[in-house]
Amino acid sequence: MKINTSVFKHGLLAAAVCASVISAPAFAHRAWLLPQSTVLAGDEPMVTIDGAISNSIFIADYHALRSDGLEAHNNQGEQVELQNLHTGRFRTSFDLTLAEPGTYRIASASRGMTARWQNSDGSRGMFPGRGQPHNDAALSDAVPDDAENVQIGLMSRRIETFVTAGAPTQQTIAATGEGLEMVFHTHPNDLFNGETAQFQLMIDGEPASAAEVILIKDGARYRNQQGETEFTTDSEGRFEVQWTEPGMYWLEASYQDESAPAPATSRRGSYAVTLEVLPE
Repeated sequence: MKINTSVFKHGLLAAAVCASVISAPAFAHRAWLLPQSTVLAGDEPMVTIDGAISNSIFIADYHALRSDGLEAHNNQGEQVELQNLHTGRFRTSFDLTLAEPGTYRIASASRGMTARWQNSDGSRGMFPGRGQPHNDAALSDAVPDDAENVQIGLMSRRIETFVTAGAPTQQTIAATGEGLEMVFHTHPNDLFNGETAQFQLMIDGEPASAAEVILIKDGARYRNQQGETEFTTDSEGRFEVQWTEPGMYWLEASYQDESAPAPATSRRGSYAVTLEVLPE
């Protein structure tokens, strides 16, 4: 099918899954990367990081996070080897040596177009298929010529965390300008109980206003409820969090609008980060 922007004027993409990061059934679950510690000292310290998709935060009880697409970068922006990488039934684990001082970014990110349509026989089609990676170049050929109610959306997803050897540095935490991501006005490895952190969400380099954010502290297994705290970003995509208890926190944000570049008519982004709040 020849992709033409006029074909997509009748609707928006209602739901799409970023299959290169997680499979469709896991979209209702929560994906995370959990370092055993986020601030380390000494010569070339090593940290172990787990990745999973789960029902409860930081409890690996559903599915391992896929390792393809996982990358770590040091303070110089150089990609760093993931050591002892292993994917089991419920989690993916690896070690990271912090050979240089500064802040390291560990992330899995993807971005691409998705499509849904109705075939001539009444069945529904989708691209990419479940568990398949995005391939924007193949989108045109994937949609049949006689497809109806074609809807195309641009989807981005980022899952990340940060660890620091020595003093926190700024280079690696900078926004990339693609997809939904966080601008850390307070360094992610400089969070302390009793203080207030300033964050800003951006979508493709522009403020993500009215984005929905939830924050969950670790230990949900031992509470009757998940204990979610909800935020909504202001017109500049900003929000702040006042920390009232130290520990590991999982933060997730979602955003959607109708400002996608053609041939997409909508864009949707999801973002998740693990943060550690230290005692005063």
